[in-house]
Amino acid sequence: MSDPDTSLPPPDAVLDTTGLYCPEPIMMMHNQVRDMDVGQLLEVIATDPATTRDVPKFCTFLGHELVAQSQEDERYRYVIRLA
Repeated sequence: MSDPDTSLPPPDAVLDTTGLYCPEPIMMMHNQVRDMDVGQLLEVIATDPATTRDVPKFCTFLGHELVAQSQEDERYRYVIRLA
């Protein structure tokens, strides 16, 4: 994964799915984006390695932009711009 993009503005919402496993992180992301507006940034924190596959697919399927992703130890971070 790439380093986090420090030039991004702060996220509009942070979703911490630490300790949860598939399918819960994606289900929680789906619920969170319903409450957000187009163009807003959602930061997702996860510990499930399956999110490295599932989050990009989620973004592609729903048309969102995965603008940053990083991994530090067993923690994964994603920043998504909502479409």
